[in-house]
Amino acid sequence: MKQHILPAIKLTLVCIVVFMVAYPLLIWIAAQAAPARGRGETVVSQNKTVGYRLEGQSFTRDNYFQGRPSAAGYNAAGSTGSNKGPSNPDYLKEVNARIDSFLAHNPGIERADIPSELVTASGSGLDPHISPQAAMVQVKRVAAYRHISEERLKQLVQQYTESPFLGVLGTSVVNVLPLNLALDQLK
Repeated sequence: MKQHILPAIKLTLVCIVVFMVAYPLLIWIAAQAAPARGRGETVVSQNKTVGYRLEGQSFTRDNYFQGRPSAAGYNAAGSTGSNKGPSNPDYLKEVNARIDSFLAHNPGIERADIPSELVTASGSGLDPHISPQAAMVQVKRVAAYRHISEERLKQLVQQYTESPFLGVLGTSVVNVLPLNLALDQLK
């Protein structure tokens, strides 16, 4: 029995040191190299904090680009997906309602042209990004409400399109909050 207890105690002590001291210290050191030293990146406009760079925001007015729907109501404290699968009738009803709403606010867009991220919530419910295609499909509506040329808005979307990490990891994305703040700065 002694031959089993002593190794178990040693393993427990090693795990405590590794997982409660060394690993958190390593993560903290890595966070110090990150923007804002790991505290999150706030977005400031006119000396006022308007949101966080890595947290989705709700934009419902037609003169703004809209991001992904949120199952959590854009509440970071309740970050979660809906846990409803694509065969769930309630989920399908919700997605179809989002599609109908999108089509009503974006005349001339075909149902098949709506990128999925505009009608389905992300796993966290807080995704701040959409694809460049999801932004481009909204250009006509935003241009009409803002009385700005579609070409100028397409350039703005391209300007705010972020490339994949290291050029190969992930896909190109557009962060909706900085895009909409830049939109407000246009004359």
